[in-house]
Amino acid sequence: MRALFLFLFGAFLPALPFSQSLMVSNLSCEHRANPLGIDEQHPRLSWQLQSEERGVMQAAYQLRVASDPKSLEKGRGLIWDSGNTPSSQSLYIPYGGPSLEVGRRYYWQVRAWDEQGRASAWSSPAWWEMGLGGPEGWQARWITVPWEEDKSVSQPAPLLRRTFRLEKEVARARAYITSRGLYLAYLNGDKIGDQVFTPGWTSYKERLQYQAYDITGQLKRGENAIGLILGDGWYRGRIGWISQRNHYGSELALLLQIEVEYADGSKETITSDEEWRAATGPIRESDIYDGEVYDARREQPGWAVPGFDAASWQPVKLADYPKDNIIAGAGVPVREIQEIQPREIFTTPKGERVIDFGQNLTGWVRLRLQGPAGHTVKVYHAEVLDKEGNFYTANLRAAKARLEYTLKGGREEVYEPHFTFMGFRYVKVENWPGELTPRSITAVVIHSDMEKAGSFECSDPFTNQLQHNIQWGQKGNFLDVPTDCPQRDERLGWTGDAQAFSRTAAFNYDVAAFFLKWLGDLAADQREDGAVPFVIPQVLKKSDVASTGWADAATIIPWNLYLAYGDERFLEQQYESMKAWVGYMEAQAGDSHLWNTGFHFGDWLFYRPDDDNDGRSAVTDKYLIAQCFFAHSTDILRKSAAVLGKQEDEQYYANLLGNIKKAFLQEYMTPNGRLVSGTQTAYVLALAFDMLPEGLREQAAERLAENVRRYGHITTGFLGTPHLCHVLSEYGYTDLAYQLLFRKQYPSWLYPVTMGATTIWERWDGIKPDSTFQNVGMNSFNHYAYGAIGDWLYRRVAGIAIGPANPGYKHIVIQPEPTDSLTFARAVHESPYGTVRSGWERKDGKLKVEVAIPPNTQATVRLPGAALAGVRLDGELLRGGEQESGRLGEGEMGRWGDGVLGVRQDGENVVVEVGSGVYVFDY
Repeated sequence: MRALFLFLFGAFLPALPFSQSLMVSNLSCEHRANPLGIDEQHPRLSWQLQSEERGVMQAAYQLRVASDPKSLEKGRGLIWDSGNTPSSQSLYIPYGGPSLEVGRRYYWQVRAWDEQGRASAWSSPAWWEMGLGGPEGWQARWITVPWEEDKSVSQPAPLLRRTFRLEKEVARARAYITSRGLYLAYLNGDKIGDQVFTPGWTSYKERLQYQAYDITGQLKRGENAIGLILGDGWYRGRIGWISQRNHYGSELALLLQIEVEYADGSKETITSDEEWRAATGPIRESDIYDGEVYDARREQPGWAVPGFDAASWQPVKLADYPKDNIIAGAGVPVREIQEIQPREIFTTPKGERVIDFGQNLTGWVRLRLQGPAGHTVKVYHAEVLDKEGNFYTANLRAAKARLEYTLKGGREEVYEPHFTFMGFRYVKVENWPGELTPRSITAVVIHSDMEKAGSFECSDPFTNQLQHNIQWGQKGNFLDVPTDCPQRDERLGWTGDAQAFSRTAAFNYDVAAFFLKWLGDLAADQREDGAVPFVIPQVLKKSDVASTGWADAATIIPWNLYLAYGDERFLEQQYESMKAWVGYMEAQAGDSHLWNTGFHFGDWLFYRPDDDNDGRSAVTDKYLIAQCFFAHSTDILRKSAAVLGKQEDEQYYANLLGNIKKAFLQEYMTPNGRLVSGTQTAYVLALAFDMLPEGLREQAAERLAENVRRYGHITTGFLGTPHLCHVLSEYGYTDLAYQLLFRKQYPSWLYPVTMGATTIWERWDGIKPDSTFQNVGMNSFNHYAYGAIGDWLYRRVAGIAIGPANPGYKHIVIQPEPTDSLTFARAVHESPYGTVRSGWERKDGKLKVEVAIPPNTQATVRLPGAALAGVRLDGELLRGGEQESGRLGEGEMGRWGDGVLGVRQDGENVVVEVGSGVYVFDY
């Protein structure tokens, strides 16, 4: 019936009225606004509706695409017009026009109709621009330095330059750049773009990104000069704690192509070729772990502007590197995001001059200083001070994390590093010339430039600081890949950390493009037998693979992000990778369907007292954990097959899942229903992953609750922690979940807050109650995994959840679970459809719940502890307080209030079905 309505509706759309209250905004293409340089031939287009009215749903849309804004505005000369398309879909509509041309910009806009038949105005135009389109688009040659290098140690950073003349007026120009190593590019003395750490970190041998830049405004008629600096970076710098260099290659190289289009329509191409020249400059060493050594006396002023005398520079060498692994930039660019001024400058008991920025962060410092030529200043970085208040760097292990700057003398000099980053709150300065003032040093925060998507706050300041720490932990570790930590000689894309945190990550920031890029590398680095490495990109030993809970990032992250964004691309892109990983586990288990062999990290960093004489350490059998994740990944693959319409696969994995669960019960559960490991993690995973028969689940949940009561605190590690509070809430023990949340003694989420933490720690007790430190070999103070509690804060405390049958927040579930320990809690999330808000407040013995649902979505609102007769909506009794329940039929007007689609009493809760809009309930 609905399909017929939409068909008839679409046929008469041109005659329907225009609505000033319905608007279309926030247009995006492949999860990005106005992307420059994409190679997708059928890019997918998305938009949001805006309306102050309640109950607004899209009934149809019209897309149109043109090669210039004027054609779009006039609606003539269009490249593609979707026509009036009856559909409520406003996400990921594929472009359906003719083949897209390399390097061309396409403008597009959309209008929508609501279910009343009212049309919006056309949206403001947006655009996407195509890149070079594959290896055949590259005319450029790889170039490298001509001199011999000692590749066993960090080398001076090469400078590469060339000049070229433009004899006509430039209409548009693009630069396409990639490198083996990192690069910084300059045109006529000015930096090209605002990204840092380009071309990013990927599985370089399989996937090397290039960046596209609009350089039209930087070119001039006549002589132009382009210059680049190359850095070791992840490509050939020190990477992994085994101190290896040259993991991907030992030679830095550049590939660059400039496409110029003149006002008269003619074109010209400038490339990296034998015309370039090379030299070294002031960057004497640059390494991600060890920092940078910079000698300002070796600067070559004007080296990237016309007129520079490069007679002493050497001709570059052409290199024969492949181009078939080059892809358009797929992730989120890393940028300088924020600057932080010193909170305090002080002298430690040891006499060290230290600056405190008040926040553990990832980035670097900018120095302003003046002194004699040849004078060298040294800067060191640390996350914490020791018990006596002295500078502490032992937990950095072998990472030097230092800057050495030698002055050129004369005027004030300004310096910041180029190809390194640090994780720090404190900076120690040695040999500073003159007075060290707050103006002398500024912290620069860098990370992938993700759009902020969520916020949470409540009446407890400690919990608010926890949320602050979670978000800063994410910012500090989402630097092109999801690293474990930003400070020591590691900084790797650990899969276990990423899967544990992925749902929280998607609440805090828009991580769709970020993870699509990283998951592509996961598939690229996956072994042929399906085993997934511990870290992505893979830089460890080839045998460092296939630990459950880590390798399951191959299935868990695509599924979590499918739920968060409603984008089937996560499943389509990763499906073969997901199948391969489940296939690997299936092969290890054999006919028994029991995987109880091989290496597994287990419940990493679980609770274990130092002097454990009575067996209080929460040790969970690693193979019990492995079997749980074997089942969980298989279940995700089953559901993914269903989403993608792969019915044979869906049935196959359903059968496999049944056998895995049967093997689990036979091996790990006693006849009376007790697990062989009685830990919180064992019961949490068994319940969260649905390993138990329905008749044994309540009993298992009670055993979990009893364990929490007996310990009085959390005992889980990296794998159990993300699910613990959710399982407690699911089985009616939210009071215990709150007890765990609000606990301030070790071990707990708030213990680090009481110790002054500004990010999430790697260990529950990185700093012990006596202010001494945990194991120096593994003690990061910026490690986001335990921040996975953020997902519970959003979903259970504030109550924003996804209806699993309608991913991407097409149908929202509002399910707050208040506590007497708080007077209010509220959260905001920027969903793919728009802003979702949920909050509650206790006042004068009443509970107020305020909800905002974006247009083109609907929601189920669960009002906890409510009686139907006493619920007010916008100050009026819901349906006059009558004791009737129901839901609207098709075409029926809401008799319970504007936007309300249905109401019912469900035990101790009132359930209200609503359309879009803002709703305030109190009772």
